Amino acid sequence: MEIWNSTLGSGFLLVGILNDSGSPELLCATVAALYTLALSSNGLLLLVITADVRLHVPMYLLLGQLSLTDLLFTSVVTPKALMDFLHRENTISFGGCALQMFLALTLGGAEDLLLAFMAYDRYVAICHPLNYMIFMRPRVCWSMVASSWILASLSALGYTVYTMHYPFCKARKIRHLLCEILPLLKLACADTSRYELMVYVMGVTFLIPPLVAIVASYTLILLTVLHMPSKEGRKKALVTCSSHLTVVGMFYGAATLMYVLPSSFHNPKQDNITSAFYTIVTPALNPLIYSLRNKEVIAALRRVLGKYMVQTHPTL
Repeated sequence: MEIWNSTLGSGFLLVGILNDSGSPELLCATVAALYTLALSSNGLLLLVITADVRLHVPMYLLLGQLSLTDLLFTSVVTPKALMDFLHRENTISFGGCALQMFLALTLGGAEDLLLAFMAYDRYVAICHPLNYMIFMRPRVCWSMVASSWILASLSALGYTVYTMHYPFCKARKIRHLLCEILPLLKLACADTSRYELMVYVMGVTFLIPPLVAIVASYTLILLTVLHMPSKEGRKKALVTCSSHLTVVGMFYGAATLMYVLPSSFHNPKQDNITSAFYTIVTPALNPLIYSLRNKEVIAALRRVLGKYMVQTHPTL
């Protein structure tokens, strides 16, 4: 097959989930509604965490970073998918594809590490409450946040540069929602088997240690909670942890399907659905899962909205 010079050509064609759907208009409206929900819920959660001083604690700092990650993650993918469908224009330039891949991998990697740090935060809060402000002092907390972004961006940069260095063939249709490694490698005019194996190994290496840390943290938390004398304390701990575990299950389930399963188990339709789940559905649901079952967040939301209403409509 003739090699297509991607740096000089018009780019790639993203044939995503909207184009392959049997009811594209209905699916487009659903995606738009989920994106609106993701923007509003994550934006509101960030506002509340920033504006209410009672939430200026490590747990909510990490939760705020998770909301920021979700908001950016869905914004990297969803607006383009919607605009492409509405304008019937599915092209993406070579540079745009590389940028989208880099941002998606960075944000996904950062979320992977943030979830592990959030599990450690809950472990310290429940199992070592007297030493909580020592183990989770501001400097440590900000170091966790910084390391999440730095490690994720370095990993994403390596993947992006190496993936985009391959020569691509003229058949430039990416049957996927966004520019990701495995769908793009199918267009390469070179043997990518070794690199695909490396992606699999690195995917396992990047995902499994944080997941093991999360499982270990919550195992220790469960053992501690079962020995709590206070029924109210047990209930509060379980509610907080169950919200986190729900988010962990959604994220790692989708990430495992996409990056841990060998390429022989992949097909374009399944990969499209998986990508749509963790780039569109999960960012919309995460803030609802955390806020609706968290009395502190609900109370802070009422305080912030009440303060805003007073400032907007002062009593005469």
